[in-house]
Amino acid sequence: MACCGNCFCCQCCCRERETRTPEELTILGEIQDEENEILPRKDYESLDYDRCISEPYVEVLEGMDNKKAKKYEAVRWIMVFAIGVTVGLVGALWVGLFVDFFVRLFTNIKFTLPVAAGSGIPEIKSYLNGVKIPGIVRLRTFVCKAAGVLFSVAGGLFVGKEGPMIHSGAIVGAGLPQFQSITFKRINFDFPYFRSDRDKRDFVSAGAAAGVAAAFGAPIGGTLFSLEEGSSFWNQALTWKVLFCSMSATFTLNFFRSGINFNKWGSFQLPGLLNFGEFKCSNGDKNCHLWTAVDLAFFVLMGVVGGLLGALFNCINRSLAKYRIRHIHPKAKFIRVLESLLVTMVTTVVIFAASMLLGECRDLSSSEFCFQLASTDDINSTIRPFFCPNKTYNDMATLFFNPQEAAIHQLFHQDGTFSPVTLSVFFLLYFLLSCWTYGVSVPSGLFVPCLLCGAAFGRLIANILKVKLGMDLYSGTFALIGAAAFLGGVVRMTISLTVILIESTNEITYGLPIMITLMVAKWTGDIFNKGIYDIHVELKGVPLLDWETEVEMDKLTASDIMEPNLTYVYPHTRVQSLVSILRTTVYHAFPVVTENRKNEQDFMKGNILISNNIRFKKSSVVSRAGEQRRRCQSMKSYPSSELRNVCDEQSAVVEPSEEGEDLLQQMLERRHAPYPNLYPDQSPSEEWTMEERFRPLTFHGLILRSQLVNLLIRGVCYAENQSSATQPRLSYAEMTEDYPRFPDIHDLDLALLNPRMIVDVTPYMNPCPYTVSPNTRISQVFNLFRTMGLRHLPVVNAIGEIVGIITRHNLTHEFLVAKLRQHYITI
Repeated sequence: MACCGNCFCCQCCCRERETRTPEELTILGEIQDEENEILPRKDYESLDYDRCISEPYVEVLEGMDNKKAKKYEAVRWIMVFAIGVTVGLVGALWVGLFVDFFVRLFTNIKFTLPVAAGSGIPEIKSYLNGVKIPGIVRLRTFVCKAAGVLFSVAGGLFVGKEGPMIHSGAIVGAGLPQFQSITFKRINFDFPYFRSDRDKRDFVSAGAAAGVAAAFGAPIGGTLFSLEEGSSFWNQALTWKVLFCSMSATFTLNFFRSGINFNKWGSFQLPGLLNFGEFKCSNGDKNCHLWTAVDLAFFVLMGVVGGLLGALFNCINRSLAKYRIRHIHPKAKFIRVLESLLVTMVTTVVIFAASMLLGECRDLSSSEFCFQLASTDDINSTIRPFFCPNKTYNDMATLFFNPQEAAIHQLFHQDGTFSPVTLSVFFLLYFLLSCWTYGVSVPSGLFVPCLLCGAAFGRLIANILKVKLGMDLYSGTFALIGAAAFLGGVVRMTISLTVILIESTNEITYGLPIMITLMVAKWTGDIFNKGIYDIHVELKGVPLLDWETEVEMDKLTASDIMEPNLTYVYPHTRVQSLVSILRTTVYHAFPVVTENRKNEQDFMKGNILISNNIRFKKSSVVSRAGEQRRRCQSMKSYPSSELRNVCDEQSAVVEPSEEGEDLLQQMLERRHAPYPNLYPDQSPSEEWTMEERFRPLTFHGLILRSQLVNLLIRGVCYAENQSSATQPRLSYAEMTEDYPRFPDIHDLDLALLNPRMIVDVTPYMNPCPYTVSPNTRISQVFNLFRTMGLRHLPVVNAIGEIVGIITRHNLTHEFLVAKLRQHYITI
């Protein structure tokens, strides 16, 4: 398909150019133009979803009998129920929040000051993918989202409640089971359960599903939303828990809304914050039908148009978001507030001008009003005269000056009350303003604006078919299909959105047309760009991992993408060495290794490649000596003079000479007492290649930065003249006590440390992490990393020596593409 030519958004009609980092562009010798320039990005950390099977954790497992296991599972179910109830209560607080719209401008200016940008769905999706985004599940984020969305919706902005509702539910799921708060220090109960990223991830999935269930009254749809769009890791047990949480949220909200609106507590008449009402023909009309097989052809065409409109919406919004990132976000915060005020004022002026100048005054006594909102007994409560004579109403103002839910009801259930001109102008204005609003620094959802915009598009198609072709059709069905087509073209969801719309309409017969429309809209939109949430994830620079890699990536192996420059620790390491490692690196995990000196000596005997080996060993020793000098530089600021003296001694010892043989001899003669002799006893065979002997570091496990800092702060060490058995032992509860805010190495008082003490890290390391061979293909590496929720994947050769580590950033699409092109250049 050709590009759009001179269109102001010419990139929208073509697939977006694959972005690469500046380092990758340097490798490939390419230069990007101004339009596709990489935006400033933040180096996001990953979450520790993989369990650390250390000795304290094993002790907990061995001490857990059947009764304790059942108690633990019972507590988990109680917390799932509590999350659902809490999310339902939050939704109930949002009932009846609309104010008098004749003071709309004042309300907008007053209520958009609390800044909490976006819907939060891209951030929650990234979190559930394993990426740690700072502050995304904090209590103050919840307060800002919950309060801010009230004001932004009540202020009349073209935003919805469902995005912030999903984000709020995820925050409740993350925080409630912890029984502590970072914002409010006094909220800190002794609750030992669920002290890991893995458990929090499952509760966040349940909370996000509960948010969807409360917003739409769709518990099954919420479960499928968490499965399809949110969670990257799923299991059978989690399905039942998430569904239970969604049901709890739905019926909690239903209970309170029924009491608030009808004063009938427990009647359960209003399941969700957004309900589309019942689709049915008028009584006595036997020729009426909701839809027929002939209508399916038009539904498919509407799906194609919805996909095109959604791709255009995403392209325009992407350009706006890039502009905000470049020119607005780097400036002072009040600039974002000014932008929000500008959007609200323009929105207010546009809807007033459109209603006054383009709205039509229509007869109020017409028999066209054949519906009644479920929340009111007054059939004319949503009719807006707006400067029209008596017994007439303004059709444009009736759409603009009503809550979005009421406008959707009108488009779904009224028959013939809106002219084609009104629908066309309303669709165009709502399309542009909602696209501009999404991304402004206010809490904003996208579902409801897209549904309303698509419903106007569907009603317009129905009017044209009725007038031009004289077809007998149900206009509300076309409005529903139009809403599904446009929303599907924007967010690119299929299964969950189908079920959400079916549950919101209480009409199972709409299942087939909605599903077909959403599939066609998704396929059409995917030709041009990604869904709106994936676009915003990409713009934030989040290293999100897709479900699988491309087949072409299997031309690469683990050795092509791994990080070979390792910073490692020994099973028994001195305090001063650990401190220098932690202060001079930013890595979050370190391999625990021993140097396999025996293999080096055997390899040197009678090998014709001894000169090459010496050159390699020389570069290896020089790099290690450089690392040691860098660590020693950080020692100079230590308050302990003993640390400085030790550093000077070690610098003198490891200073390499100029001759390669001397360097090699120094490395071979190094003794690491009291390090245990843990390397294999067998000698290398003649069949081993140089690559297999490349790094003589026998791998024993992984230990996290947080664990090392915890050991140092708690004084877990022993003296040189003592056995490691005298070292204090920490329990699993003590190791996880500070979760999720573990102390930093810079919080450590170095004056209290004895640099000559030794730390035995073997009881606390993970001795059995997942590993791969250097020759493993990328698809296998990616599937293992993605499926198991890993943060670090060591690459270990055939004799148990670690040769590199793979992290999330080594598996991103941009990094793999750069490595693949480098591979082509090499061959």
